[in-house]
Amino acid sequence: MTGEQVYVSHAPRNLDLVQDLFSTVKNFPFGVHIALEEIESGRSRKRLEGRLANSDLVVAVLTEDATGNTWINQEVGYAVAKGIPVLPVRDDGVSCRGFISDVEGVTIDRDDLSVTIFNLLCRLRSELAPLGALSVPNWYIRFPCTVTDCSQPVTLELERGQTKLWKLHSHGKHLTASCDGCGSTYYFDPATIGFSGRKDGHPS
Repeated sequence: MTGEQVYVSHAPRNLDLVQDLFSTVKNFPFGVHIALEEIESGRSRKRLEGRLANSDLVVAVLTEDATGNTWINQEVGYAVAKGIPVLPVRDDGVSCRGFISDVEGVTIDRDDLSVTIFNLLCRLRSELAPLGALSVPNWYIRFPCTVTDCSQPVTLELERGQTKLWKLHSHGKHLTASCDGCGSTYYFDPATIGFSGRKDGHPS
């Protein structure tokens, strides 16, 4: 990954849902621009066009609230016109129309969002990976150690494919990353890459 940009188009009422879906996705080293967050931070709708134009992928969150939403329709149309791939993420029963009617998307499982986040990560890894198997970099998240007086960088590398990650999740296993500074171990859910806990270590 080299700083790819993802733009998320959604209805205003779906902001909480969108934030839940992308809470862990935002930890990866690429930009995630959620439309309403951008507006609330003072960016005007007109200036959002720049975010959209520079995106490598547009995610359109389609729910009943989004049906007929003018901004979503315009943003999807703009992306299609500019040749930017569009990934629909939709509620069951909500159809994709127009330019993205034949695009395979991700169905939202309201009863278990971890399934949706897993499937979203599958598609993002597929859409944002460069062509050529040998050039595909491992996905990773990097963060400062949260142990008092440490703050060394900790890196969780995703060396496994999505199928193996789901198998780990279904068996109750965790992914781990260790801090070289203090020896603490961090645990993550393999499906969502969400933080599960920390076991403090001791510096060598």
